[in-house]
Amino acid sequence: MRVLFAGSPAIAVPSLKAVAEMEGGIVLAGLLTNPDRPRRHNQTEPTDVSAAALTLDINRREKGLPPIAQLKPEKLNAEAREMVASLAPELLVSFAYGRLFGPRFLALFPLGGINIHPSLLPKYRGASPIPAVIMAREKETGICIQKLAEELDSGDILAFERILLTGRETTLSLTESVAEKAALLLRRLLLDFKSASANAQPQEGEAVYCREIKKEEGFIDWRKSASEIDAQIRAFTPWPLSFTRRGNDILLILEAEPFIDPIGTDLPATPAGQPATTPQPPGTVLGIDKNRGVLLQTGDGILAVSRLQWQAKKPLDWKAFCNGERDFVGTQLQ
Repeated sequence: MRVLFAGSPAIAVPSLKAVAEMEGGIVLAGLLTNPDRPRRHNQTEPTDVSAAALTLDINRREKGLPPIAQLKPEKLNAEAREMVASLAPELLVSFAYGRLFGPRFLALFPLGGINIHPSLLPKYRGASPIPAVIMAREKETGICIQKLAEELDSGDILAFERILLTGRETTLSLTESVAEKAALLLRRLLLDFKSASANAQPQEGEAVYCREIKKEEGFIDWRKSASEIDAQIRAFTPWPLSFTRRGNDILLILEAEPFIDPIGTDLPATPAGQPATTPQPPGTVLGIDKNRGVLLQTGDGILAVSRLQWQAKKPLDWKAFCNGERDFVGTQLQ
């Protein structure tokens, strides 16, 4: 079975490797990925999947295998379809390629196309399922391999795996875990593809959609609860990150968690020297906890911040940050 793999970001790299290293009549016919783009310092760089394929080529040469054929069309037009057809693929395997496949494109594959999606479909169809799961404070998520269908992420399920969540995942950590688990799930599916196809199941339940995240969504609304803000910070790590303002200065909140136990807390005192007991406005820097970090008032509860960064400066743990910001307690963040 000749497989064309379509993918672009790092989450798809282990799955590409799994297909490239498979035996038993499964052959990687080629790679479809996005064109090279300016990334760091305006230098043109390949996608993560494309770069991984170049590394795989080193091992392939040692085994006497040809390099992986890489296709990087700007559009999936007639010219792109001709390039794909020249590779004689039988099955399309897609994982975060970033574009929709039309009927004329899918017609190139006698065995059709399948897509790896990092959620338990039909929940969180769309572009940002991993951040969406964290933002929603779900107890579990998963991976589904579905048949490609005309409607976004609506295809029948060929294989799936559930993943229990601890409630402390970030998008970065969960993406890394999903990437490895997806590769193993894909490998098992391809080895028994005929049976899996015959037993595909339609999606059950109400569909929930998630959209692409925008950078400005990282702005923290301190009127929300500590749990909501904590989930946002984790969901937006490593991008777009969560931020607040002190005047015209932007402060990134990199790591935090809801604060529960007040023992050992150095909260600000009233003029009479007694600890403040009345709630402060959301966004107020209340004080320091010797174990948990900087304490911030939210609309419901207190958030303990352990890692921060002024924009354009280095990220710091809370102790180093406070050493340079002696008057930070009492500050009103916006």
